[in-house]
Amino acid sequence: MSDDTRTEAADGTVPPPRNAPLPLPPRAVPSGSPGEDITEEMEETYWSVHDGASAEATVRQVLVRLPRIARRIGRLAWRADRRATATVVVCQLGSAAMTAFGLIAGVAVLRELFAQGPTPDRVRAAVPQVLLVVGFLAARALAEAAVAVAQARVTPKIRTALESEFFRLTAHVRLEVVEDADWHDEVYRANDRGLFYARQIVAQVVSLASALLSLTGTIGVLGVLHPALLPLLLLSVLPVGMAAVHSARARFHSFKRWNALQRRVRVFSWLLLDQDAAAELRSDTAQGALLDEHRRLITRIAEEDTRLGVRAALLNLAGRGVGGLGTGITYGALGAMLIAGWLPLAVGAGAVLAIQVGQTSLTRLVEVAHLLYEHAMWVDDLLAVQERCRGLQQRTSDVHAPERVRTISLEQVSFTYAGREAPALNGVSLTLSAGETVAFVGLNGSGKSTCAKVLAGLHDVQRGRMCWDGVDVRTMDARSLQQRVACVLQDPVRFPFSALSNVTVSTGSLTEADPGRALAAVRAAGADRVVEALPGQWEALLSKRFRGGQELSGGQWAKIAVARGLYKNAALLLLDEPTASMDPPSEHAVYEAVLRGRSREDQITVLISHRLASVVDCDRIYVFDAGRIVESGSHDHLMGLGGAYARMFTLQAGGYQPRGAAPVEGTAS
Repeated sequence: MSDDTRTEAADGTVPPPRNAPLPLPPRAVPSGSPGEDITEEMEETYWSVHDGASAEATVRQVLVRLPRIARRIGRLAWRADRRATATVVVCQLGSAAMTAFGLIAGVAVLRELFAQGPTPDRVRAAVPQVLLVVGFLAARALAEAAVAVAQARVTPKIRTALESEFFRLTAHVRLEVVEDADWHDEVYRANDRGLFYARQIVAQVVSLASALLSLTGTIGVLGVLHPALLPLLLLSVLPVGMAAVHSARARFHSFKRWNALQRRVRVFSWLLLDQDAAAELRSDTAQGALLDEHRRLITRIAEEDTRLGVRAALLNLAGRGVGGLGTGITYGALGAMLIAGWLPLAVGAGAVLAIQVGQTSLTRLVEVAHLLYEHAMWVDDLLAVQERCRGLQQRTSDVHAPERVRTISLEQVSFTYAGREAPALNGVSLTLSAGETVAFVGLNGSGKSTCAKVLAGLHDVQRGRMCWDGVDVRTMDARSLQQRVACVLQDPVRFPFSALSNVTVSTGSLTEADPGRALAAVRAAGADRVVEALPGQWEALLSKRFRGGQELSGGQWAKIAVARGLYKNAALLLLDEPTASMDPPSEHAVYEAVLRGRSREDQITVLISHRLASVVDCDRIYVFDAGRIVESGSHDHLMGLGGAYARMFTLQAGGYQPRGAAPVEGTAS
C-alpha cells in the first residue's frame, strides 16, 4: 500500500495523507548564522525600519525634504502654543542678526587696532567698538535664552497633544483592525519611536534654523566687507561640508549596524534574564550552553565595535584633512589678496573670523540635517497612523442600544478575518432569549469565540445581520452596544490597579463604585476570599510594579474577572472559558453561582467551554464546526442524536472512568 492510501476513520472522517517518515536529526547544529555576518538571519523589527535612512539618502533628497519637515513641525508648534512659537522665530532671527552685527563690530575693532598712531590711543579708540561687540554678544545670549525658554514651553505641549490624540484614536479603532499584525507593528512603531522623536525634533528644527541663519549671516557679512570674499567662503566651506556629509553617513551606518548586533545578542540575554524561562532553564541545566553562545556573540560584537570605531576614526581623519586643505587654500588666497592690497588688514582678519564661523555653522547644519531627516520619518509615521486611525473608528450613531433586551438574533451571519480565505462564521443563525443560559461548544477554530465577539459588538457582521429586539445593531452606536455586554475571557486583563478598580473597570470607571453591587459580584464569583486575604483588601494594588503591590495566581485572577463581568450587570453575559485556570472546587462554585444559582429573567448568559460537564444544565447548546452550527438543543436531546456533541461528551466522560467500566449513560453506541 502506498503512503497516499487513506482509509475512513471510525467517525467517518478521512485523515490527510501520511508524510514520509521523519529522518534522524544531525548530531550537531549551529546555534546561529554560520556566515561572517551574524545579523543576516535577523528579521527587521518595527522599531528599526528607519535606522540608517539618512545614510542612504542623497544630499538632494535631504535638502528637498527639509523644508517640508520644517513646515510640518512649525504647524504642530503653532497649534500647540502660538505665542511660544512666535517667540522662537523672532528670537532666533534676532540671535542670528546679533551674530552678524557682532562680526561687523569685530571688524571695526580690528580697524581701530590696526590704525596708525600710538598703541594706547588705538586701544582707547577701539573701546566703543569693543563695548558694541559685548552688547551684541549679550543680546545674542538673551535671544538664545528666550528661544530655550519658549522651546521648553512648546515642546511638551506638542508631545502631549500628539500623545493624547494618538491614544484617543488607537483606543477606539475597530477590533478587527487591532487584530491585524501589520497594524500592530505600525502602532507600536509610532508609539515607541514617533512620540519619542516628536519631543526631540523641535529642538532639532531650531538648531537647524540657527545654523542656517548663522551661515546666512556670515555670507552677508563677507558680502559687506568685500564681494571677493564670497568665493573664498565657498572654497572653504564646501570641503568641510563634504567631509561632514561623509562623517554623518558613516555614523548612521555604524549606528544601524550596532543596533542589529545588539538585537542578535539579546536573543540570549533575554533568555538568561526572563522570569518565565528561569525554572526550565535551571531544570535543564542549560545555563552553561546559553552562556557559551552569549560569550561567542559578544566577542564577535566586540570585534565589530573595534572595526567600526577604527573606520570612523579614519573617516574623521580624512574629513579633517579635506577640510584643512580647503581652509589652507582659502587662507592662501586671502593672504595673496592682502599682499596685493585688495583688502585692508582689518578686513582680512575679520574675514578669517567669519570663515571660521561659517565652517562651524555648515558642519552643524549638515549633522542636524541628517539627524532631522531620519527622525522626521518616525514623526511622519506617527502622523500617518493617526490619520489612518481616524478612518478606522468604531461606528457612531444617535441610536443607542437598549439597557435590556428580550431577544438577540443572528440571521445568516458570516464573518472572515482579514488575510484568511476560510470564513470564521459561515451562515450562522440563532436566537437568544432573556432568562436563557446558552452554551457554545466545538473544536478549536470552529467559530464559537468569533460568534461571541459578534454578539458582543466587537466585530461587525459582514453578511447577514444581528438584531436586538428586531433592530439591526448596525444602526446603533457601537460603544453603546458594548456597554450592554459583559465579557469574561479565558485570559483576562490583569489591570495594575486596586482590587476594587479591577472589578469596577467593566463599567468604565476606575475610581467610583457601587459598594453593594461590588460585594455581591465578588461573592458570587468566589473572589471575596481573594480580596479578604489582601493587605488593604479592596484598595490593595494588584501589581508587583508598585511598592507593596500584590501578585495573584491565575485562578485568583479568573475569579476577579468573573466578578468584573457580574458587576457590569449587563443585558448579555458572555463567559469564554472563564474557569480554565481554576481548581475544581472554585470552578464548581462559579458555575453554581453563575449558571444555576442566579438565573435572571432580564439577562442572557452565554457560556463557551471545552469542559462539556459544565454545559449540561444549559437551556440550549449550540455545536459549532467550521464556522457553522451543526447541532443545537438541550444536553439530553443532543446525547440522543448521537452526533458530534455526544461523541465529544462520551470521550471526555470516558477519561474519568476506570478502564473496563460501562459506557456513560445516555450515550449512543
